[in-house]
Amino acid sequence: MDLSVLIPARNEEFLSITVENILKNIRGNTEILVGLDGEWANPPIKDDPRVSIIYHNESVGQRAMTNDLCKLSKAKYVMKIDAHCAVDEGFDVKMVDAFKEVGDNVTMIPALYNLHAFNWKCKKCGNEWYQSPIPTHCQLPAEARKDNPACDNTTDFERVMIWKPRGGRRNETYRFDTTLHFMYHRSWSKEHPEGDLVETMSAQGSCFMLSRKKYWELNICDEDFGSWGQQGTEIACKTWLSGGKLLTNRKTWYSHMFRTQGGTFGFPFPLNPTQVDHARRYSRELFMDNTWKGQIHPLSWLIEKFKPLPDWHKAEFKEIYDKVIEAGIEFDKKNGKN
Repeated sequence: MDLSVLIPARNEEFLSITVENILKNIRGNTEILVGLDGEWANPPIKDDPRVSIIYHNESVGQRAMTNDLCKLSKAKYVMKIDAHCAVDEGFDVKMVDAFKEVGDNVTMIPALYNLHAFNWKCKKCGNEWYQSPIPTHCQLPAEARKDNPACDNTTDFERVMIWKPRGGRRNETYRFDTTLHFMYHRSWSKEHPEGDLVETMSAQGSCFMLSRKKYWELNICDEDFGSWGQQGTEIACKTWLSGGKLLTNRKTWYSHMFRTQGGTFGFPFPLNPTQVDHARRYSRELFMDNTWKGQIHPLSWLIEKFKPLPDWHKAEFKEIYDKVIEAGIEFDKKNGKN
């Protein structure tokens, strides 16, 4: 196989649609490895020779499940993707071909769209509106979360599957702030419109691809972070600070359904504020303090590479910036750099 698509999943109601969509759009020598983390798929995944499934009786977490899937892969490249996504036709060939151009010291992501997964439809009046939590009243199609005064239906609704990207919501480049929290960085993409591949400081985390060898070399899903959190920052810092590049492939895309509204969009893995805080603290210890053993550059190098950044290079963040710059100078001295 050229590519193994890794899908860690737990109680994901859109998993089977995601798998079907990926199968439909594969054009190369690509397989799908699905990890069912403590829950069987419902609805079930249809049989296909390109799909393999592993199941854990008890949840091990998203990172651990992704690692288990990667252990099964024999492909040159692996792509982790969330279980609520759609992909471009031929995404796999377009990504593999791009690696042939730039080599394997790279982590690559497709361009990102928000996923229009479904509409709600009122069975009484036929009105439809954009995806939301389970409705309690017929709603106006053009005004989210506003009840339709012309219809009194409060119980009889159905979902109409759409499963396509939302036009106008394309993202290509990202960053992180002074707490290493993920942020969009759309201005960078606009300032660098040339080329099919564009450098990005960070990543969103729901889809990324690299060689299987590099996956293990970078420990790209370090379970010491915990099940979930800081995935984009981990990918970015480990790639850049080890001497590699993080690139967005503009020739292809994926579309991701964001969990921003509760209900239907709830998070399936066990998650609590303490665990999230741990992932953030661990991320800062590794990268702001330059303690990650795989790095040849300090974090200050990456910050300066993408300057000016909206947070880091403002006067109000000078104290944090100066501390990171000083830590970078000490790192370079320790490693024999001027």
